Amino acid sequence: MEVLEVLAKRFEGKELTREEALLLAETSFDELPLLLSAAIMVRLKRYGKVTTYSRKVFVPLTRLCRNRCAYCGFRARGGRPYMSIDEAMKIVKEGEKLRAKEVLVSTGDRPEEVHPEARKALNSMGYSSTVEYVEDFEERVLKETEKMMPHTNIGVLTKSEMAELKPLNASMGLMLESISERLMSSGMPHEGSPSKDPKTRLRMIREAGELKIPFTTGILVGIGETWEERIDSLMAIRKVHDEYGHVQEVIVQNFMPEPGTPMENYEPPSLIEVLKTIAIARLILGDDVAVQAPPNLNPRAYHAYLLAGINDWGGISPLTPDFVNMAYPWPSIQEVYEKTRAMGFELRERLPVYPVFIARGWISELLRERIETLVDEMGLVRRGEDAY
Repeated sequence: MEVLEVLAKRFEGKELTREEALLLAETSFDELPLLLSAAIMVRLKRYGKVTTYSRKVFVPLTRLCRNRCAYCGFRARGGRPYMSIDEAMKIVKEGEKLRAKEVLVSTGDRPEEVHPEARKALNSMGYSSTVEYVEDFEERVLKETEKMMPHTNIGVLTKSEMAELKPLNASMGLMLESISERLMSSGMPHEGSPSKDPKTRLRMIREAGELKIPFTTGILVGIGETWEERIDSLMAIRKVHDEYGHVQEVIVQNFMPEPGTPMENYEPPSLIEVLKTIAIARLILGDDVAVQAPPNLNPRAYHAYLLAGINDWGGISPLTPDFVNMAYPWPSIQEVYEKTRAMGFELRERLPVYPVFIARGWISELLRERIETLVDEMGLVRRGEDAY
């Protein structure tokens, strides 16, 4: 089967098989325009020219983590183990003044399991776990603001923990990163990172579907995975979404080296490789799943992602840095607006929950009123409430 035959099949509405996706991964430079054209046509058919983003603040309640990923720039020790809730709320309230709506609540994965200072700090505050601390913070977000809403991404959670946090959250997330168990072996980037076990992460993604939680996940590109592992990761996400219909967006995030990490001298993937991955993700995933790529991890050429089929830029903050990728600041929202428009697309602000899930009623009673007052008939942030 040739590339054109595979692309024609996708246009007929048929899902790609693993073998067909792997064939697309072998697309030559000469064939790349065909692949990108197919991806953008699928994107235009489903989303038109609207490209979305979420205006957010990033609140890292703790940067301690039980994992030791070789590329991670988020994990840090020293100083106070936890940001105080009062300090975190100052960030949230300042963000609301700047017309943000999303509070990205982030922590390391269960740091109290391996860090005595984390256990001691939690005990001194009257908590038994990081999850309990997060829950108290999110309750205050809803109590003390009018428009802010949490999106929780704090590592692997149990089903009961997600059920506890669900009423406080517009959506939740966990990157699959990779389906590859090989990446957990000695000398590989997930060595010493127990919660990066793909079976564990897929279990959480699946259980989020059982709970009807609008969910964000994604893959990392360029951390040592093969094309086969990359395709299998996307296929695994598609499979669980086909079953539960809850994956609102898939992030295709390219590795970029962070100073001070074991992979600081590791070569990042090329722009061509990232564009191919985005396009193949667009063709593999169902038409109701957004494909997102972060603009700060390719500051000179991120506008090219629009030619590969993305329809979302993810969360961008007018206030806080990207604590996961500290070496790579977000572009200004005004710049993203201008570059998106220059490529022939329209930038619109969305909430941390996508319109389809608002329409389905997959939103908590605690959030319903603030969500409904913020969105228009398309489920996007209505004119006058948006900001660029």
